[in-house]
Amino acid sequence: MKIRRLAAVARKETLHLLRDWRSLTLALAIPLFLILLYGYALTLDLRQVPTVVWDQSRTPQSRELLSMFHSSPYFSVKGYRNNYNELQDELDRGAAMVALVVPGDFAEKVSAAKPVKIQIIGDGSDANTSRLAMNYAATIGTIYAGKITSEQMQRKGRGKLEQPITLEQRSWYNPGLRSQNVLIPGIIALVMIVVAALLTSTTVAKEWEMGTMEQLISTPLRGPELIFGKVIPYFCIGMIDVTAAVLMGQWIFDVPIVGNAGLLFAMSSVFLTGALFFGMTLSIKLKTQVLANQLAIIAGFLPTLLLSGFVFAIENMPMPLQFLTYIVPARYFIAILRGIYLKGIGLEILWLDALFLAVYALIMMLAANRKFVFKLE
Repeated sequence: MKIRRLAAVARKETLHLLRDWRSLTLALAIPLFLILLYGYALTLDLRQVPTVVWDQSRTPQSRELLSMFHSSPYFSVKGYRNNYNELQDELDRGAAMVALVVPGDFAEKVSAAKPVKIQIIGDGSDANTSRLAMNYAATIGTIYAGKITSEQMQRKGRGKLEQPITLEQRSWYNPGLRSQNVLIPGIIALVMIVVAALLTSTTVAKEWEMGTMEQLISTPLRGPELIFGKVIPYFCIGMIDVTAAVLMGQWIFDVPIVGNAGLLFAMSSVFLTGALFFGMTLSIKLKTQVLANQLAIIAGFLPTLLLSGFVFAIENMPMPLQFLTYIVPARYFIAILRGIYLKGIGLEILWLDALFLAVYALIMMLAANRKFVFKLE
């Protein structure tokens, strides 16, 4: 091996890399981006879980108990409601993930040193958060029980009270807190972004690299005809994948659809359309398969995995990342999937998420057509 020849090849490759600023930027930016994203997003710690309260007692004793939830870093009390229907509405809309119910005889039983039961209801569509929240609520209940027991012993000299406060835990939408019930809807979104963005991100770039794009341009084909013609096969594959995922989830993992299956497939087609044209836009803009594929992973797959609420609760992320999740389409799609799958709700509640998906699909469609027209010119 000749050092001089080796150095010449290394010098040539270095110059090539420096001139290819896109590859260089990706090579340097990807590690930094992933470290920051994983470091901030990968957390299972529970913080500021949105909580609503139905205080049937409305006494100093109940307010004292609820003040412990107000001051806890694990709960964020958003408001008070007056019946179960109002609590369910908050959980249906995703405005709250936990509901506390204090019975009307709370103060009476506490004063009489009798056992009393408070109820905590968790949104089972996020099984991990619901489970952790119930555990933290039980801890707060135990601390309060110890406090009132101590006060009673000092006042009246009573013996230790046997479980003065018990916590009745209920999980709506997913009573057994089965992980499969939560993960299957999220996996559908993940499968779709892989099929759509990653596959279409190379389709036009491949034509440029193989030198066949010039031949296509010379034909009577118009830009939109070429783009939509390339997208249609992937759209069909994507919908087949959605159907397969839904059937496998139901037959193998026993995860049925509680809500409207037609709405689920309609919303899936909207999300799939946006993801397909997102990948197509990358392919048209970058013209190289490697770069387009890498950017599809960074801008499509990773945000869907980490910033959509699929694995990690958005409420637990730092505020800058929470704001960033608003531009992640999968956030809205997963909310729709879980709403249909687990809660059985429809567009009367999910309309805003559906609107975001429709706008996203339209923007990506226009962007792909605009970029391709620009390239033809």
